Amino acid sequence: MIGKKTSADILNERISKEKKIVKEMISLLHNLKRTENKEEKNMIFSHMRALKISLQKTNESVLKELGKVFLTKPFNLNVQEKKVEPQQLNEPAFKLNETVVQDTKIKPAEIKLSKLEKDVLKRLKEKEEEKIVEKKIKKPSKYVKTANKMFANISRTLIKKKMFPQLEKDLRKANLKFIPISYVSLILFTTLLSVIFGGLVFGFFLFFNFGVKLPIITLVEGGIGSRFLKIFWILFAIPIGTFLITYVYPSLEKKSAEWKINQELPFATIHMSAISGSMIDPSKIFSIIISTKEYPYLEKEFTKLMNEINIYGYNLVNALRSVATNSPSKKLSELLNGLATTITSGGDLSEFFDKRAQSLLFEHKIEREKQTKSAETIMDVYISVVIAAPMMLMLLLMMMKISGLGISLPTSTITIIMVLGVSMINIIFLTFLQLKRQS
Repeated sequence: MIGKKTSADILNERISKEKKIVKEMISLLHNLKRTENKEEKNMIFSHMRALKISLQKTNESVLKELGKVFLTKPFNLNVQEKKVEPQQLNEPAFKLNETVVQDTKIKPAEIKLSKLEKDVLKRLKEKEEEKIVEKKIKKPSKYVKTANKMFANISRTLIKKKMFPQLEKDLRKANLKFIPISYVSLILFTTLLSVIFGGLVFGFFLFFNFGVKLPIITLVEGGIGSRFLKIFWILFAIPIGTFLITYVYPSLEKKSAEWKINQELPFATIHMSAISGSMIDPSKIFSIIISTKEYPYLEKEFTKLMNEINIYGYNLVNALRSVATNSPSKKLSELLNGLATTITSGGDLSEFFDKRAQSLLFEHKIEREKQTKSAETIMDVYISVVIAAPMMLMLLLMMMKISGLGISLPTSTITIIMVLGVSMINIIFLTFLQLKRQS
């Protein structure tokens, strides 16, 4: 029957299972030699005992299957004995082989290959292609180099005095490729450039005026002193605004990274729950998630975790707690801390991931419902502000122009006001939606 497993297929499966168990035990022995933590050693010993029991059971099932296999064909007692003439004994031996082949000839269509045999044949047919690994070294930009040259010493002094404690935490959690000294130098250098830019803007508005009527740019009427008092705030507003934006930028990136990680975390946890059910080494779970390339933002956090294990030599529990401390997402921090506690106490990882996946998926559904309801409210506000309000304002301005009451503006000026007003409202709404989406 098609799909029925033969004894050879069952033996292949059992033997491959034994190989996996033996490899896992060898890996645990290597980890046992490297670790010095008693709790982790106890966990490894308990895991090895479970693997030993599984290996014994599999070995017993292999022996049972071997008892069912017969390599020789049973002798048929009903066949009459044939007399062999002396001439037949002198014939070449290959003729006997030919008759046997003819009697037991098998058609190619009747040959059934197991999945393992198909994979082996496929590997034999295909030539292994050499993988070229390219190492990319990212160098700092000229802008950052200039900032470091000018303000590195000042930045180092400010950081030693702990002037930017929150900035250092935000840089680590946002995964920005800046060390604190370089980023503080970047803030100071950008602020210096904004002072120069603010001076140029101040000089422009000191002598020129910007209006809505054509021509848009006109010379200033009146004294320079009174004009200076009106626009001197530009000299302070632009540098202060630039400093605040560059200082707050890492915290905004941290919030953005947190939102993106929280969107991937429920589905990645389901994936980790499925992997952990195969009695695999817990650290291998994160390697598999990284290799899938399906969770780009979680991949960064799990890469930091694997680096702490493979490069810095931390054990899994300490690496989990370290990454949880520096993670931008509170949910991911809770997951990693809970996983560290489960490993230390010897709990069931599959059950832990399963329950955590259920709670994360439930929270994800609630957040999606909230976003849908808020989007409906924002849509109603957008329709009333962007569509109804400009029409009412334009009608009001046209009536004022026709009647001559109040401010009378030309048609071209009204058009410019409407276009600029609608554009600004759209920009404000898009910015608000983006911030709302990442909050």
